[in-house]
Amino acid sequence: MTPDTAHAPDHGPALRELFAVIDALLAENGCPWDRKQTPQTMTDYVVEECFELAEAIRADSPGRSTPDSRAEVMEELGDVAFLLLFVATLYHRAGHFDLSDSLRYSAAKMIRRHPHVFGDLKLESQEELLRNWERIKRAEKAEGDEGPKRVYESLPRGLPPLLKAYRVNSKAARAGFTWATDADQAAHMADEWREWEQAKADGDPARMHEEFGDYLFSLVEYGRRHGIKANAALEDANSKFLARFGLMEDAARAQGRDIAELTLDEMNALWERAKG
Repeated sequence: MTPDTAHAPDHGPALRELFAVIDALLAENGCPWDRKQTPQTMTDYVVEECFELAEAIRADSPGRSTPDSRAEVMEELGDVAFLLLFVATLYHRAGHFDLSDSLRYSAAKMIRRHPHVFGDLKLESQEELLRNWERIKRAEKAEGDEGPKRVYESLPRGLPPLLKAYRVNSKAARAGFTWATDADQAAHMADEWREWEQAKADGDPARMHEEFGDYLFSLVEYGRRHGIKANAALEDANSKFLARFGLMEDAARAQGRDIAELTLDEMNALWERAKG
């Protein structure tokens, strides 16, 4: 089975236009700053723009999507694409590989990892699908080596902690190392909470730190088992709090007061109004 590209838009002209911009920036009479960059110096910009793209996509979630929010996603997608093409150009100019090599490699990898789509493999459940994906990934990494790679070998070390905890739990589950039932995992989380409470009662800062981390790790797994990604859920909670707090500040200013001057009861009253 091959991908159906009959109705895919032709991105060739736009890609050539963007590559032409990059070539002009890197030309001898181009931009001095761009000409100094290396793939290594560009990494922080790639990470920053990816965070901005993720923020724009979350802001465009169902129920909140508007023409402006979709325009923001479009813009941030372009910014990320520019940086990726810029880095690809730097590697190509150094004689290593070009973007086509990366794209073809990725296409082949996705076809190989989806034998249930591009082959005859039949899978009965989402869990079976994910385990097969993990098995294929490990087999790929083992090619030309002495044996299969470790389960967490491909886990990026620089992932934010909440996202990393989700991926750690997810990979463990795909390897079959997880609680048999949601109830078993919930009971474990309750045990972790009791251990935190005991550490707090003992007043041991180091143990409190450890047990609080253990509980957070278990809570991330609790969410994962219910289809919730802790990183995204916490980001939504952050955004909701900030929006409501902004409404509180606006209401306080409308009364000619600063939010810091209010009593807790007054702030709670404004908070309830903001929630409404």
